[in-house]
Amino acid sequence: MSHKPHAHHKHSGLRVAAFIGALNVLTVANCTYAEDIATSRLREAAWKGDVTKEVELAQDYLAGRGLPKDLKLAAYWYERAAESGDPDAQNEIGLLYQSGVGVSADPARAYHWFQLSAASGLLRAKVNLGVAYLWGNGVRKDGAMAALLFREAADRGDGAAAAYLGDLYFFGNGVNQDSAAAERWFRIGVKLHDPIAAFDLGLLFFDNNDHPHDFPKAAGYLRQATNAGYVPAMYSLGLLLSKHPELANSPDESRTLLDTASNAGSWKASVVLGILMRDGNGVPQDSAAAYFHFRVAILQGGESARLLLANDLTKLNRLLSQEQARTLDLDAADWFEHHNLSYAFVTKEGEPLKQFPILNRTANDEGTHAGQLTRLPPT
Repeated sequence: MSHKPHAHHKHSGLRVAAFIGALNVLTVANCTYAEDIATSRLREAAWKGDVTKEVELAQDYLAGRGLPKDLKLAAYWYERAAESGDPDAQNEIGLLYQSGVGVSADPARAYHWFQLSAASGLLRAKVNLGVAYLWGNGVRKDGAMAALLFREAADRGDGAAAAYLGDLYFFGNGVNQDSAAAERWFRIGVKLHDPIAAFDLGLLFFDNNDHPHDFPKAAGYLRQATNAGYVPAMYSLGLLLSKHPELANSPDESRTLLDTASNAGSWKASVVLGILMRDGNGVPQDSAAAYFHFRVAILQGGESARLLLANDLTKLNRLLSQEQARTLDLDAADWFEHHNLSYAFVTKEGEPLKQFPILNRTANDEGTHAGQLTRLPPT
């Protein structure tokens, strides 16, 4: 049988709750005070020339970790540490100068720091230096030198370097074109856990006209890259599964992958979503939804998407009223306003990967990164 609490029990409970509330406030205040002390000590040590603390402070400013995010201060502290000879800081400030983040873009300055860092033996910097030679960023373009640097880094276990070597052999850039060598380097990259090497290998088995197709193998490699958060792999795997649903892990896997890729800026994923809605392929046929996805694709992909979809939009316009089309145009514009950045890597939840904000630059749907820096390591 239930009964009401006695009054003194009520008052006792209120006193306990008040005590716990006060204790929580005190605990939060103490934690904040402790964080302030820790930050103050970190700054003090950095100002005194402790290189480790300079790098830590730069990382905190870059990520907004315990401090307000400040890219200029992040660059300042990375450069201080770089000038003291820290190879990691030299590579990081090189990335900032290459990307124009926190400092004015200066490819020559970026090359300078990559060169110093690579000379100290940092593999990531050697790969970045190779990319600088590959695209002529801050230095004379030299595909052969890029290939040499990538090979040196790959031989020491860098998967991204192996993937880049595969690209060079595939396209014959700086080396003689050799598809077999390209595939061999992609496989080495996969063994070294590079997600883009897995993506490249998956594409060979999926849709390369000069390579035997093996869709289950393609799905396996693309899933490896997808599990690492690589957006172009999500698009490619979603496209593959829409054509071969028997390979899907669940009925909605293709749609989920394409949605995630579209949200991360892949205009081709938006096109495929529109096609699925237009044709009722695995989803209910929906002309309005198809129109919406096509409009989003044009906002994301610009002229290339507009030319591709012009006929489809004309046909869909005939099926929709002017009011419907106008509303969907506004909906697409509003959606794009909140999803107007493109990312190479996202988390499983579809959020941009935070650990490497400078490297997470715009990627196209083929996965190529012309003029960009080293690919992200696996998550």
